Amino acid sequence: MKNLALTLSVLIGLIITSCKNTDAMGVVNDEKQITIDSMKVVAEKQRIIDSMKVEATKAATQKEMIYVNQNGNSSTTTTATKRKGWSGAAKGAVIGAGVGAATGAIVSKKKGQGAIIGGLAGAGVGAGTGAILDDKKK
Repeated sequence: MKNLALTLSVLIGLIITSCKNTDAMGVVNDEKQITIDSMKVVAEKQRIIDSMKVEATKAATQKEMIYVNQNGNSSTTTTATKRKGWSGAAKGAVIGAGVGAATGAIVSKKKGQGAIIGGLAGAGVGAGTGAILDDKKK
């Protein structure tokens, strides 16, 4: 009975080890596959980096404008600068001033004075809020 159990366990062990993919030398192919997979990941990362460099180059060349004189002999290359938009603080100040002025004019008995005070208070609060949001974006 002991010999049968020992023989059976050895056979099961041989069956399990023989099921692995091996090459002619008996080396497991899993290690090779892991290496190949890691090389594919590195190649994919490099492809992404290269495509980003190409897009950056395209963006830089699109900013250049070429002007040709009417005689066609000379050309001048200039770069167009991208305009910056409003900052969050500026947007907040304008929106706050408008809302504050409208609210001040509605609430106050003296419409002009209420609009001025509400506009100043709203501009201050809006500018502060916009500045905080700008800092969070950075």
